[in-house]
Amino acid sequence: MVMGNKITVYHGSNKVVEKPVFGAGNPNNDYGLGFYCTETLELAKEWACSAESDGYANQYTLEISNLSILSLTNGDYHILNWLYVLLENRTFRIAGDIAKQAKDYIFENFAVDYRQYDIIKGYRADDSYFSFATAFLNNTISLSQLEKAMVLGKLGEQVVAMSENAIRAFQFENAFVASKEIYYPKKLARDTAARAEFRKEKGRGSLLSEKYILDIIREGWRNDDERLQRVVLG
Repeated sequence: MVMGNKITVYHGSNKVVEKPVFGAGNPNNDYGLGFYCTETLELAKEWACSAESDGYANQYTLEISNLSILSLTNGDYHILNWLYVLLENRTFRIAGDIAKQAKDYIFENFAVDYRQYDIIKGYRADDSYFSFATAFLNNTISLSQLEKAMVLGKLGEQVVAMSENAIRAFQFENAFVASKEIYYPKKLARDTAARAEFRKEKGRGSLLSEKYILDIIREGWRNDDERLQRVVLG
């Protein structure tokens, strides 16, 4: 929810977090070291639970008027920019010559200077998204199929506080209990739905008409290629 220069965000956790700590967390998350949130309470509850334990959706008001924000889903960036950020931070199993060349090519041509921003908005790479990205690197799904996969199953977007300035802009409001009996099955169902929809979409692809990573490399696509403007995130 947006309130002038403030937004309401939620952080899913196994504990109540009244004061986010700059520099804490996992450096191998989607966008690197940061405080990961969502603007959707239900998603935060799903992300908070595990199969073994309940969690908490911590609610904050985030003052954004003095923060620099990079939105990877607002139409200014395309899916290969998102994939570059993911490749820089997440641990991918890069097996085979095609995937290795694909990673190198993405790093050389589709980099984003995202570390200068206080806040990053973008898709969350749940297990489904991560497997879709891996399939693209291995040349088994096309660029348009990868783009469509990002919106299948509504796996969600996240708001990530990357800087100390951003962390200071959080004001704790509340913490909502998330029951594992309710929200862990919801999380699994959302992932299952995304995979099922993607399998349907994958069957509609065409080796002759669609562009795969090998085509992109062979044809020398660059970051400003007009063909990528039709494959934006959002």
